Amino acid sequence: MKVYDPELAPDPREWLELDEDERIALAETHHRAARIRLPNARVHACFHAIVENQIAEGCLYVVRAMVRLQSEGLSRHDALHAIGNVLAELLHKAATTETEFSSTRYEAAVGRMTAKAWRKRYGARR
Repeated sequence: MKVYDPELAPDPREWLELDEDERIALAETHHRAARIRLPNARVHACFHAIVENQIAEGCLYVVRAMVRLQSEGLSRHDALHAIGNVLAELLHKAATTETEFSSTRYEAAVGRMTAKAWRKRYGARR
């Protein structure tokens, strides 16, 4: 796999055959080539890689959320961001409070995420 496009699901086998650093570098390269300005391109790319990993590994609640968010009108890229943002918020909360990260909380929060909520919070179009 030489190119990553968040609007197209990578082949799960090809994606998982890549080293983690390669996955992150592909996501960084995509954003740089698309001239998308980010406060921290490396961290942003890490979240792309995490969510893509979960999809490729068949994490059902993430796969279902991707399908649902796209059926609600989000682009695949925005759906990745919506799920990645849920994860980032839970990790931030775990790092800054005494709240332990929980995959159960993550699954529930991903299940509650809607395209409408994403648009309202981040102004994503459509």
